[in-house]
Amino acid sequence: MDQPQREAPVYDRTAEDVGNIIEFGHVNTRVPDQQLATLFYVTGLGLTRDPYLMTGTENMWINVGTSQFHLPTGPAQVTRGVVGLVLPDLDALRTRLKRVASRLRGTAFSVEDRGASVDVTCPWGNRIRCHAPAPEFGPIVLGIPYVAFDVARGTTEGIVRFYREVVGSQAARDADGTARIGAGPDTVLLYRETDRVLPPYDGHHIQVSLADFSGPYRRLLARGQITEESDQHQYRFQTLVDPASGETLAEVEHEVRSMRHPLFARVLVNRNPAATNLHYATGHEAAAWAQFPA
Repeated sequence: MDQPQREAPVYDRTAEDVGNIIEFGHVNTRVPDQQLATLFYVTGLGLTRDPYLMTGTENMWINVGTSQFHLPTGPAQVTRGVVGLVLPDLDALRTRLKRVASRLRGTAFSVEDRGASVDVTCPWGNRIRCHAPAPEFGPIVLGIPYVAFDVARGTTEGIVRFYREVVGSQAARDADGTARIGAGPDTVLLYRETDRVLPPYDGHHIQVSLADFSGPYRRLLARGQITEESDQHQYRFQTLVDPASGETLAEVEHEVRSMRHPLFARVLVNRNPAATNLHYATGHEAAAWAQFPA
């Protein structure tokens, strides 16, 4: 008797495409007070200070899954938008934030509980939206799934062109006009148009790694957009310019690294913030950044 033939599975191969930005590294904002930064990012948010690099008092690197916040000492910088975080337990986050609230009084610190997410403002005004793990964030249980920037009206079409044609990354506009830029397997950059007057750009930056490192470099150099020749493995640019019109659309410094950069794909230490000296269990110190696929 003939066995019934099974239909061959159909795969959406485009769902596996990443684009030229293959890793989102960090968000960098200066902070005036390292002690307050520790209280907010480590004690409050429950994140982990990098135990290997920048362990002095002039800078602090904070691990968030496979990405980081970089917090060098200096006049406060504030991103023009919001950084998205996925954290494994929002109830535990709520408890931690209540514990640090009194010690952050008098700063810009605030908490708005939206139920499905928790909006937190750092002591200097940076906005962070905290989410629980969800299918829309893929496997992430601890990480930075998006960084959203506010930009002027009428700019997102040109921003999409810039990332597609100059950087070589995945880029498209959502139905609401938001520019969505692929920034690695599990992170996107979002540019959202707003009517409000944007504050002057203050120098905060993001870091990404590229597979094709030299192609965007040549195109940016030809347009006069390279702002720093950092070293063999890194360069920087700041302005997003419409390739069609030459109009400057936004300013966000990008620290661009190659896959040969010594820090590319470095494994980061993440701790389980529920572990304390009173509630300690051997083998439960570390936190995984991803979960098993459904």
